[in-house]
Amino acid sequence: MIDVYTWPTPNGHKVHIMLEECGLEHVIHGVNIRKGEQFEPEFLAVSPNNRIPAIVDHDGPDGTPYSLFESGAILIYLADKTGQFLAADGVERYDALQWLMFQMGNVGPMFGQAHHFRGYAAEKLDYPIERYTNESARLYRIMDKRLGESPYLGGDAYTIADIATFPWARNPQRRGQDIDELPNLKRWIEEIEARPAVEKALKVLAEHQSKPGEKIDDATREIMFGAKQFAAR
Repeated sequence: MIDVYTWPTPNGHKVHIMLEECGLEHVIHGVNIRKGEQFEPEFLAVSPNNRIPAIVDHDGPDGTPYSLFESGAILIYLADKTGQFLAADGVERYDALQWLMFQMGNVGPMFGQAHHFRGYAAEKLDYPIERYTNESARLYRIMDKRLGESPYLGGDAYTIADIATFPWARNPQRRGQDIDELPNLKRWIEEIEARPAVEKALKVLAEHQSKPGEKIDDATREIMFGAKQFAAR
């Protein structure tokens, strides 16, 4: 059994999808990041960086409970645990891992900044909006080119690289991009969206999913982006 501490964000959806794809028994524990539940001591004991998702695998290495934070690390752990969605060795493994790192180091951080300045920031500032919208466009072009060369990011097989990137890459209009200008990416998104495990995973805590263009109030902004975020713990 795996306990999953999560919220319906792109990083949360990565782990929801992986668990469904692997058929692993799990229990969802919602961590409402808009109410500050990510700062509770019980959650920090599992995720010291106060970020979702995190897991506790009660059948961890050597059969003992094991907790893990950081979505990319969780995907690698679950892939190795089940022998699914990541080759055990060889170039297929490293092809998938380099595209996983591309998501972790580029797509997630840059798209997250685009989300913030385009949708969440209290003041609309031209410079960061232009910078992160343009950087998002660059990253989308890289993915579209790759997906014109191979069916999936890691090559011929669907892997954790796709599982990690899909929740961030879908809905490109949120980053000021036109999906019709990215035909290879559009094909890939539609194919992954149609997978039964993905359809099920995207429903996890869906009632709390933020909507495109949704505004947040000052109290929520303070919790997510203000002094509450940076307080010593």
